[in-house]
Amino acid sequence: GMAAPANGGREDAPPLKLPKTAAYAIDIAARGSVSAEATGVFGGYLRDTFRLNREARNFRLMCPDETMSNRLQDVFQATDRAFMWPLVETDEFLSRDGRVLEILSETTCEGWLEGYTLSGRYGMFACYEAFATIVDSMVAQHIKWLKAAGEIAWRRAVPSLNILLTSHAWRQDHNGFTHQGPGFIDTLVTKKASVVRAYLPPDANCLLAAADHCMRSRNYVNLIIAAKNHAPVWLSMDEANEHSARGASTWEWASTDLRTPDVVLAAAGDVPTLETLAAAWLLRAYVPALRVRVVNVIDLFSLPKRDEHPHGLDDAAFEAMFGSHEPVVFAFHGYPRVIHELIHRRPDPQRFHVHGYLEEGTTTTPFDMVVRNRMSRYHLALDALARAGSTGREAASAAALFDEQLAAHATYIVEHGADMPNVAQWRWTDVPASR
Repeated sequence: GMAAPANGGREDAPPLKLPKTAAYAIDIAARGSVSAEATGVFGGYLRDTFRLNREARNFRLMCPDETMSNRLQDVFQATDRAFMWPLVETDEFLSRDGRVLEILSETTCEGWLEGYTLSGRYGMFACYEAFATIVDSMVAQHIKWLKAAGEIAWRRAVPSLNILLTSHAWRQDHNGFTHQGPGFIDTLVTKKASVVRAYLPPDANCLLAAADHCMRSRNYVNLIIAAKNHAPVWLSMDEANEHSARGASTWEWASTDLRTPDVVLAAAGDVPTLETLAAAWLLRAYVPALRVRVVNVIDLFSLPKRDEHPHGLDDAAFEAMFGSHEPVVFAFHGYPRVIHELIHRRPDPQRFHVHGYLEEGTTTTPFDMVVRNRMSRYHLALDALARAGSTGREAASAAALFDEQLAAHATYIVEHGADMPNVAQWRWTDVPASR
């Protein structure tokens, strides 16, 4: 059914009713002790969003034939896929009043969501990350429209265009090289700062926090990138809400020195966060004298200066995390150049050494993906030692060990078709295991 017409944009849309994120939060006893599928957890939130707005009929999910694959299947406990033709016995979750629009066409799905939000209704476009670039130009035009509309006094706010990218570059366990492409971020960072937002939640609770924020917003194009695979949960829900609101935080529990670090380990994205924490753990275990600060970035636009983007950290907050002269080893979800572009006016940008996606990939193990792109825990730890100028016996023997592990990995995955147990089964511990 049609919602009330938005009156040429002269009236604000009635608000969407949203569930409380706490109901879906993953409880953690210790850092990373529990694993969760981030998008699977978020699927419960979406299911209840459909239920809360059943009478208003003003919420839809658009997805190019991937709702189940993207682990959002819980929505089908509350609604179906819209389908007008006669049904056969084998059809699953199809009905004429279904509120999930699913057709294998990114262009159609994104276009549907544009029209739907412009009519004052709410929704989300969930898509495989690599195929979001199919709708680059469409999203770019919508951003232009929102910018221009924002400059016209009688135009009222419209619900944001929310884009959830999952099944992402770092976890394409059976698809491979064609499905590895984090380039949609590149499209967005060049666009009008008054309209674009980008979030890289490091875990399931942070996805809930960021997505809840996006669903309440208006006049933005919100990008969220999150994995669908089981991954550690690092922050409690309260911490996730605070982290999401701040945009970036020092993770004191993962750091060995908060005041005068030899090196800053930074991460943006879920897989980069895992590798960064593992690198910090290895350095603490094998080179305890090295002073390390760990920083996590969830809001990509916290990195540029505030005169470039309204979410930019002020100078004092930026320097409290990243310092002004310390080397920064930065693990990033996408292409390294994006981070270099965002921080180019920050103090001494040459000290940022960014590891990210280098167009290396195939159908392979999760850890082999980060190894191929030089973003593994061992690459990050080796870079940290080099950038900090660590000399001495401890640093040298640690570096040799990290190199050995990379060589062992290459042999192991060929023989076993899986990652080494010390990688696959690694868990964060507050006190390092004995060497």
